Amino acid sequence: MNEPQVEELPSVCVVGSVNMDLVVRAPKIPSPGETVMGRSFETFPGGKGANQAVAAARMGARVSLVGCIGNEAHGQQLAQLLHSEGINLSHMLQRRDKTPTGMALITVDDSGENTIVVAPGANATLTAKDIEDAAGVIASHDVLLMQLETPIEAVAAAAKIARSAGKAVILNASPALPQARDVLKMCDLLVVNRTEAATLGGLETYTEPGRLALRLAEIGPPTVVLTLGSQGAIVAHRGRPRRVATLPVKAVDAVGAGDAFTGALAVGYGGIHQGVRR
Repeated sequence: MNEPQVEELPSVCVVGSVNMDLVVRAPKIPSPGETVMGRSFETFPGGKGANQAVAAARMGARVSLVGCIGNEAHGQQLAQLLHSEGINLSHMLQRRDKTPTGMALITVDDSGENTIVVAPGANATLTAKDIEDAAGVIASHDVLLMQLETPIEAVAAAAKIARSAGKAVILNASPALPQARDVLKMCDLLVVNRTEAATLGGLETYTEPGRLALRLAEIGPPTVVLTLGSQGAIVAHRGRPRRVATLPVKAVDAVGAGDAFTGALAVGYGGIHQGVRR
């Protein structure tokens, strides 16, 4: 009897940021000018690129990461942690000796809500030339997954390479930048939250979510996923929006939740894209 064949998961190349997260837990998020006593302080590996790469790898996909880190203790620790997750770092560009690894300062309140301030550090040194040097690894994967915590020139260069190679191009447009609209036209799938969708679409944040998703689909990508937290998400594919519910959970910490979702989505979408190519 022949053994059933298990179809290999799509491979994912992530071009994105790598940060060390400095997290303080507190009863509430402080208002401007207010000091709040925190309960605890911890450091965690983070950055949207690293988070999404780990999520995709834990789904079982083969994952490579292209990005920049510093050459100090934080950079070394992050490289070791990513390697332990099975992520290929052979094209993690050389560590920057004169620029520290990116950092995120995060406050998490008792409800799981958070505020985040990012100092990009080495992430801001990623150039289009760096991406061109990694063109081979980008083209050798089924999916390119990007965010906007690295310079837009590098993001655009990566999208062009993957597009030319016939690979699926996914952009998590966070943080949202109006100048990213040109990149949207090279994407197959766009993932945004409500605030990001409003910024990119030139609409108010109170605009009905379905309209926001359709507006972004008009700009470029054929498929838009608009995440709405506990309210689920809206998927708009070629002008047809559909609401998708989420499973009820007790929120402990929302930091990285969107990245985990996007990394897993990239693996699933890559499988669909592979089927279309066949």
